[in-house]
Amino acid sequence: MGLKVSVICTVRNERKALPELLASLERQTRQPEEVVVSDGGSNDGTLELLRTYPGPLPLRLVECGGGTIAQGRNAAIRVATGDIMAVTDAGVQLDPNWLAELARPFQQEQSTQAVAGFFRSDPHSVFEMALGATVLPALEEIRPATFLPSSRSVAFTRRSWERAGGYPEWLDYCEDLVFDLRLRELGVAFCWAPGALAHFRPRASLRAFFIQYFRYARGDGKAGLWPRRHTIRYAAYAFAAVAVPLGAQYPLLWPALAAGAVAHLYRPYRRLSPLLGGLSLGERLAAIAWAPLIRMTGDVAKMLGYPLGLLWRWRRPSRGAAPARE
Repeated sequence: MGLKVSVICTVRNERKALPELLASLERQTRQPEEVVVSDGGSNDGTLELLRTYPGPLPLRLVECGGGTIAQGRNAAIRVATGDIMAVTDAGVQLDPNWLAELARPFQQEQSTQAVAGFFRSDPHSVFEMALGATVLPALEEIRPATFLPSSRSVAFTRRSWERAGGYPEWLDYCEDLVFDLRLRELGVAFCWAPGALAHFRPRASLRAFFIQYFRYARGDGKAGLWPRRHTIRYAAYAFAAVAVPLGAQYPLLWPALAAGAVAHLYRPYRRLSPLLGGLSLGERLAAIAWAPLIRMTGDVAKMLGYPLGLLWRWRRPSRGAAPARE
C-alpha cells in the first residue's frame, strides 16, 4: 500500500509569489494526495486566490487569522490526513522531482522518520546573486549527518511530529531549527535527499536582508541556539575594533586582521566565483564588492538581534529549548 503524502505550506500576504509555488506543485512527477495551505491573516488577495483556486491540486485551506509560522504549520498538520508531511514555504519554486525525492526514503525503508531536502538561491539581480553566495551553503559543503533542514524542504512522519510536540509555537523565527533539534533529541535521523530542491529568491535589498538576519538572530537568542557561534562573532569584532586603531603602533596586528578577513570571506568568494562567468565586467566587480558588505551587514544584524532574544528568554524562564550542541 502506498504512503499518503500531505504537502504543508504556510502563507501570509503571498499573492504575488503563491502562483509560482502552486504551479511548481502541479508539475511534480509524484503528485501529493493533498496540499494543505495555512493562511496567517492575509489581506492582499492571497485568501481569495486560494478560495477560488481552479487547478488540479487537491488543495485545502486552513484560515488561522494570525499567529506565528509555527502555529500555522501545526494547524495545517492537524487537519492533514497524510502519513507523511512534506513541508515547504511560500516564495519558493519546487523542482519537479522535489516530492518524489522526499517521499522515496519512506517508500524504500519503513523505519524512515524524517527526510532532509535542500534549497538553492534563485537570484534576480547581481545583489541577490552575491547575497545567496555569501550566506547560503553550497551542496558540497553539507555534512548530511549534522545538517538541520530548513522547512522550505523537509518531510517527516506524523508520529515524529507528535513526539516532538509539533513546531514550537512560542517562537516567531528559527522554529524549524528548534523542531529539527527536538527530533534529533528523540533519536530521529534525517535521511539526506539533496535532489529535493526548493528554489527561493533571496532578499532584494540590503535593508531587507538586515531585517531578516536581525529576526533570525533574535530567534536564536529566544531559543538559546548557537551560543558559541555568537560569542566568537562578538570576540572577532571586538578584536578588530581594538586592532585597527593600534595597527600603526603594532604592525603585527595587520597580518592577523588580514588573515581573519580572508577566512571570513573565503567561502562566499569560492561560491561566487563560478557564478561570475556570464556577467559583464561591471557586474562582476559589483558582485565582488557586495560580498564583504553583505557579510558585515549580516554580522551586525546578528549582534544586535541576539541579545534582544536572550533578554526575552531570560524574562521567560519557562520557555525555550535547551541550547544546541556545537
